[in-house]
Amino acid sequence: MKLLLVIVVALAAPQLSYGAPTDFDSSEEDIVPILRDDRVHEEDGRFNVDVETGNGITLSQGGSPTGINGSIIQAGEYSYTAPDGTLVHVKFVANENGFQPESDLLPVAPEFPHPIPAFVLEQIAFAAHQDALDDDSDEE
Repeated sequence: MKLLLVIVVALAAPQLSYGAPTDFDSSEEDIVPILRDDRVHEEDGRFNVDVETGNGITLSQGGSPTGINGSIIQAGEYSYTAPDGTLVHVKFVANENGFQPESDLLPVAPEFPHPIPAFVLEQIAFAAHQDALDDDSDEE
């Protein structure tokens, strides 16, 4: 009886079958040629890379291990055309302060809406002076 129950449950269980993956036809995709790919790697760690593709993407960057503890500092620029047709051009520096891009298309924080009143600046200066006095008294 138990054997019959096991057989019935096994037959009633859903049969999961996964079909074979569909063939990927690369002829449907546009193949973008690499027009230029110049890479120079020096023995001292310096490098330069210049790449240009057939669809207008360009990259030019260089770097050297001159940062803190031999970290690599990089600078360069890249450009491409956005899907809406806008030309995107970004210049950047990457160093111990992180990746710092610059572009007309990147948002910029607004300026402070009004000047800081003089009495506030005086209070800030007074607080800094008091902190300095407290630090001096702690050292004694």
